[in-house]
Amino acid sequence: RRILHMDMDAFFAAVEQRRHPELIGKPIVIGGNGDPTKRGVVSTASYEARKFGIHSAMPLRTAYKLCPDAVFLPVDYREYSRVSAKIKEILRNFSSVMQDVGIDEAFLDITGIDKAAEEIAEEIKRRIKDETGLTCSIGIAPNKLLAKIASDMQKPDGLTIISDSDIEGRIWPLAVRKLIGVGPKTEAHLKGMGIGAIGELASLYLERLVEEFGNSFGNYLYTASRGIDESPIATHCEPKSTSREVTFQEDIGDWQEIARTIAALTKEVAVDMKRSGYKGRSVTVK
Repeated sequence: RRILHMDMDAFFAAVEQRRHPELIGKPIVIGGNGDPTKRGVVSTASYEARKFGIHSAMPLRTAYKLCPDAVFLPVDYREYSRVSAKIKEILRNFSSVMQDVGIDEAFLDITGIDKAAEEIAEEIKRRIKDETGLTCSIGIAPNKLLAKIASDMQKPDGLTIISDSDIEGRIWPLAVRKLIGVGPKTEAHLKGMGIGAIGELASLYLERLVEEFGNSFGNYLYTASRGIDESPIATHCEPKSTSREVTFQEDIGDWQEIARTIAALTKEVAVDMKRSGYKGRSVTVK
């Protein structure tokens, strides 16, 4: 197989810089309503802002402390969605076998295209640049796992092609955090085992990984660290959950206000499910 992963570069920030050229080259932080004195989290930070240690999911107040001179902007999801739809349409012109995995990324199966992988990628990048003014990074590999790792190796505006023969030399030296599904907790657990690189993880026996992480995740780590991934391109995905949430600007101690808020959020979730024709099994409150 030849699987291509396309990932837009600092997507939200790039869209804002295209709309407001005066912001080019400046540290930009996008999140919440754009007010760093209020509660909210970072959705995207420009590469200039990332140099200060700012990253997605960070509280806006923390981002402000790291870079008080950054430009803070609210999330304009409608505009980002419009640009995203245009990008996905460009991708569908290359292959109908596409998995949409987020507003700023997608997988394409380009196995059946009678062109060199590099030529396909360059053409996609050129089309996106010409029609949206934005850059993307692309990774191409024999499977989704390696393609996603590859797309992150030369950001921004990168193109990386990985083959099975590159796993030992180019994938194994990378940090275990680069594997899909390895978050901070798993990373810390592995660090406690003396494992920091993907190659070190690949040296462990399956039995040890199952003992440490359970059967399912242990098996995943065993195969993923070896660059093995047989998962197909999912052209249609059913949602696993639906939710609504709100962040109070100040801590709330009034039970009646909490109850009213929960009721309103619950109604929105119920309406969404009814409109989409779904039923649920479990209800959770965060």
